[in-house]
Amino acid sequence: MAHLVLGTAGHIDHGKTSLIRALTGVDCDRLPEERARGITIDLGFTSLDLGEVQFGVVDVPGHERFVHNMVAGATGIDLALLVIACDDSVMPQTVEHLAILDLLGIRAGVIALTKRDLVDDEHFALVREEVEELVSGTFLENAPVVPVASTTGLGLEHLRAALIDAARNVVDEGDSDRLNGGGDARPFRMPVDRAFTLAGHGTVVTGTVRSGATHTGETLQLLPASLDVRIRSLQTHGVDSEAAGAGRRTAVNLAGVKLDDVARGDELTTPGCFEPTRRLLVKLQTLATEKRPLKHRQLVRLHVAAREVTARIMTDGEPLGPGAEGYAVVKCASPVIAEYGQKFILRRLSPVETIGGGRVLATDNRRRTRHLLEAAPALDAGDPAQRLPAWLDLLGEDALAPEKLWISLGINPAERDALLEQLIAAGQILPSPGKTGRY
Repeated sequence: MAHLVLGTAGHIDHGKTSLIRALTGVDCDRLPEERARGITIDLGFTSLDLGEVQFGVVDVPGHERFVHNMVAGATGIDLALLVIACDDSVMPQTVEHLAILDLLGIRAGVIALTKRDLVDDEHFALVREEVEELVSGTFLENAPVVPVASTTGLGLEHLRAALIDAARNVVDEGDSDRLNGGGDARPFRMPVDRAFTLAGHGTVVTGTVRSGATHTGETLQLLPASLDVRIRSLQTHGVDSEAAGAGRRTAVNLAGVKLDDVARGDELTTPGCFEPTRRLLVKLQTLATEKRPLKHRQLVRLHVAAREVTARIMTDGEPLGPGAEGYAVVKCASPVIAEYGQKFILRRLSPVETIGGGRVLATDNRRRTRHLLEAAPALDAGDPAQRLPAWLDLLGEDALAPEKLWISLGINPAERDALLEQLIAAGQILPSPGKTGRY
């Protein structure tokens, strides 16, 4: 059975939560305020078992005030369910959510046209035309479009079938960053998107396992506080389990940590593998719809995994206009956890709107901005044989540990040893004197 994470997206009141309830029987609105107001405010979670695939489901809010919560949920998904109401058609957060999914590198999805029972055929045809225009040129351009009505059950079986087909494509083609990145073979990493206490159990955190695997009794590290914590028990997709691996929605009951010590955006990791940082070297992409350039030294909100921090963008001095790409160093006001190739989102402080996003090329607390920017083109290269010497040049006298190449440069163990031998033979890198196994 395949295990994937399905995430909703779409404008407020377009029926995302109602659709998930119709598919799963679970109301993801858990907060009293959500139920009183009839809108989703924070992330909601459930599971959807479709036989050959089991989805962990993340239901996101559609209101413009809660887009930051949507981003926290969307960073861990493999498959998007874009929800658009037939009686409202494409709206501002439809557009913004789609842009965010595109920037995060989501490459598969299904489009659900909800409230089909409220419009006639002529109106529906116009809405479908607007939707096709919206997704043209995006990852959803060829996605199935399924009209549904959550109240009557219209189209739900077709939607389930479309989700299964899309999931098959994701699995067969490795069409997600997680599946492409080695899954359970990597160090364990789970960004925390919710933390709470449970009577008789203590602190519980939930999240989507980004990489690696863990089991009950294992000791993990909670970052950025660097606290050692022990796993008392685990649940995956709402079921008690002895182990959890990449792609599973997971709840972890922790020993050694109080609720006040953990928050959304913290991460559970394999000890010693990840280091919190305040500086990221990145490749940026601004949205083509942006009306103002992204300027050197501009303050923004950075969203990386489930974490949200204020940050300053350091370019080569030139602004980035609409639809532009460029390199920058992102200086964070508080520590973040990131790895090579990880996608992120940038939003303005005011007005609060999405500017663009990009991917991480390096995490570094010590190198000067100028040196990092000079190394960016080589670190952005598709060939690992170009990335590794550039990274060693940046490290200077600091020796590189090969086991961290996956995190630092996206080089997996299957490629690593042969690459090191190749570069040593070519005289491009040298073993570090007095440091066995370092370069």
